[in-house]
Amino acid sequence: MIIALAGQKGGSGKTTVAIAVSAELYARKKRVLLVDADPQGSVRTWGAVAAENNLETPTIVAMASNLYQPGQLPALAAGYEHTVIDCPPRHGDIQRAAMMVSDLVVLPCGPSAVDAWAVAESVELINEARKLKPTLQAVVLITRKVARTTIGKQARDALQAAGLPILGTELGFRVPYQEAPAAGLGVAQYAPKDPAAVEVRALVDELLSLTNPSGPKKKRSAHG
Repeated sequence: MIIALAGQKGGSGKTTVAIAVSAELYARKKRVLLVDADPQGSVRTWGAVAAENNLETPTIVAMASNLYQPGQLPALAAGYEHTVIDCPPRHGDIQRAAMMVSDLVVLPCGPSAVDAWAVAESVELINEARKLKPTLQAVVLITRKVARTTIGKQARDALQAAGLPILGTELGFRVPYQEAPAAGLGVAQYAPKDPAAVEVRALVDELLSLTNPSGPKKKRSAHG
């Protein structure tokens, strides 16, 4: 499975989700490759923090818009069970390259209707990629949802117009999502009993069910 965390809008949680998902897969004893395709290098910084604290992480590599070329990511990913790519916002060339090697594109989206409207630009990139790779799957993930508000429902309603499936799992606006990377850990490993950990585990289950329909059914999603 190769998953790209993409989206033209910044601040939607791509890096946070990429780290959380890859760390959870790694905790499940999977061979995981985490690709930092964002020039900002936040994933690499997370890996450096983990190393300073003697914590194990998935294999982390940096790649750019040439990652789809022969001998690059496709060759490297063959040695891993799962690959997660953290894409930068506003770098269409890198996002297109990531989509061309991915099985699944996840578009994290904030909780407001305004965030949902911004997804349309990312959908255009996905449609372009599908002309060359018709099998490419793409889904939307609602992030930073505030519990007991109507904002999340408004975002879900607005996202319907994008024409992409919306994951049942939603990630809440929770402190561990901010604290875990600074500790060099994934969210589910940093605060294993927190609702954020429940959400991340549910998200990984749902992603696995999408890329392996014959495998175990996903567990009930956490909506916080």
